Amino acid sequence: MYFRQITSGSLGEHIYILGADGGKDVVVIDPGEPRPALDALERDGRNCVAILLTHGHFDHIGGVRALKERFDAKVYIHEADAGMLRSNRQSLAVLTGGLVKAVEPDVLLHGGETLTLAGVTLEVVHTPGHTKGGVCYVVRSERKLFVGDTLFLEGAGRTDFPGGSEQELYHSIADGLFPLEGDFDVYCGHEEETTLEHERQYNPFVAMGRRLGW
Repeated sequence: MYFRQITSGSLGEHIYILGADGGKDVVVIDPGEPRPALDALERDGRNCVAILLTHGHFDHIGGVRALKERFDAKVYIHEADAGMLRSNRQSLAVLTGGLVKAVEPDVLLHGGETLTLAGVTLEVVHTPGHTKGGVCYVVRSERKLFVGDTLFLEGAGRTDFPGGSEQELYHSIADGLFPLEGDFDVYCGHEEETTLEHERQYNPFVAMGRRLGW
């Protein structure tokens, strides 16, 4: 599988590009800024057919409109976060003094879907807690899991923004991700990657949730 990770912006947000071996079509996950994603696609001669969003915060959606306009790519986001693509207040862009150009989603996700795009099959897991519409994408064939800001190395996403919930996030991780069979490489929205087995054993946020009886 063709796979690239690009880090963009002052918050160090990770953009992921996936595609089948030997093909030019790719999927872009969480293009936080337009230029890094566009430069990588143009340099490698790739065609973006779909933009998959793990959630709607500004640092994950800043490049969506540019990619959609350049490649006529379809935008996928959970229905609960769709409004963030239209509102700088909902996406929290106003907190930075910057603005994200509004864009309409093409496909509203609900969780439980299996998508085959650019020769890659991804399963959608709804993981609310960081936002109401947070999702993770599972690529079983490659043992890769793209989690946005749901899960981090021995940590978890913030829950102090509108729509956040510690208990929802705990259940998203403990009941939505940890039951996935076997181990996966976990690619986070920021910072370094981890593995699902490592988090099952050592994640303090999940351990805290168990102690509190969530």
